[in-house]
Amino acid sequence: MNTIQKTHTGHTGAQPGASAHGLSSSLILLLASGAGLAVASLYYSQPMLGVLADDIGASERAVGMVPMSTQLGYALGILLLAPLGDRYDRRRIILIKAAILTAALLLAGAASGVGALLAASLAVGLTATLAQDIVPAAASLAPEQSRGRVVGTVMTGLLLGILLSRVVSGFVAEHFGWRTMFVAAAASIALIGLAAWRGLPRFHPTTHLSYGALMASLATLFKKHGARARARAAQGLLSVGFSAFWSTLAVMLHGAPFHLGSAAAGAFGLAGAAGALAAPLAGRISDKKGPELVTRLGVGLAIVSFAAMALSPWFSTQGQLVLLAVAAVGFDLGVQATLVAHQTIVYSIEPGARSRLNAILFVGMFIGMAAGAALGSLVLAQWGWIAVVALATLAAGLALVVRLWPGAARAR
Repeated sequence: MNTIQKTHTGHTGAQPGASAHGLSSSLILLLASGAGLAVASLYYSQPMLGVLADDIGASERAVGMVPMSTQLGYALGILLLAPLGDRYDRRRIILIKAAILTAALLLAGAASGVGALLAASLAVGLTATLAQDIVPAAASLAPEQSRGRVVGTVMTGLLLGILLSRVVSGFVAEHFGWRTMFVAAAASIALIGLAAWRGLPRFHPTTHLSYGALMASLATLFKKHGARARARAAQGLLSVGFSAFWSTLAVMLHGAPFHLGSAAAGAFGLAGAAGALAAPLAGRISDKKGPELVTRLGVGLAIVSFAAMALSPWFSTQGQLVLLAVAAVGFDLGVQATLVAHQTIVYSIEPGARSRLNAILFVGMFIGMAAGAALGSLVLAQWGWIAVVALATLAAGLALVVRLWPGAARAR
């Protein structure tokens, strides 16, 4: 596998066989696959909870804590572990996390009770954050003129991992059992770890701060840089609408007039996966026209897509399903394009703090996801699906206000 070696000055230099953009296609594929398979580990359990509960004799309430434990671990991992990429060799961090994630997935597959499964799920969440080490690594390896394209390609892998993981795990669990899914997931991460060991270059630390000082610097970075603050706020607001839709879709489809099961809700993930195709395109436009344009176009597309779902009452049942699928493609395109542009903005601010800045961006994003899930469930129960649509549209509209606020262009 062709690799890019880091020089002592911290720049990258392509070896023979690397692409014209400074990175070999095989290395970009490795980074994209690693990000996707790592983040997919967070979502494998969700479609399998019913089968899993029967098998280990756990109540629905107890087994429902499994995905929460995984997400909690991921949030903690982003906050507490992701910043280490600025202090230590990212290659070493990726390899260590891949080894622990492999073990955690095997423990989850071998769990005989809900307690062991919850502990394994927390460990899965913590170490699945290797995806958040891979993305800054890609940004560091990529030359300035093609950074958006490279980050966009890696983000495509990450986003496909999120959107397709539920479909894959549901199929595997139904035909081969839920334990098989965890074992297969562990094998995939082990292969990524082996490929990373052979193919990734070493990374020179960009800071020599102690861990305590590194974490304290997060507070300084949190307050610093108007461009980063706008990126975090706008992406967090978009995540509210994104999560409100996906966290309530299955419940809505289960009721009248659709009466569809969880498999149908999972199938909408295939429609949403089309949104991941926006990532490389968004990266290229960011490189040529600037990321600010992409953020505004992406947010605008999300607003239109969310608002279009308010037309559902005027469609037949079949027409409503088609409208939902088209809207899912549209707002996924918008949300993912905006995320890539925001990452391009953030990574250009302070190269020596990319891991910490990335952690801050994604913590804001996952706070928005959590808020969207909670608010979406609340408004669906109180006022119905149209209220969820209104919530998502309002949140996206506020994101556009953030991007258009006077001074946004100067804060890039």
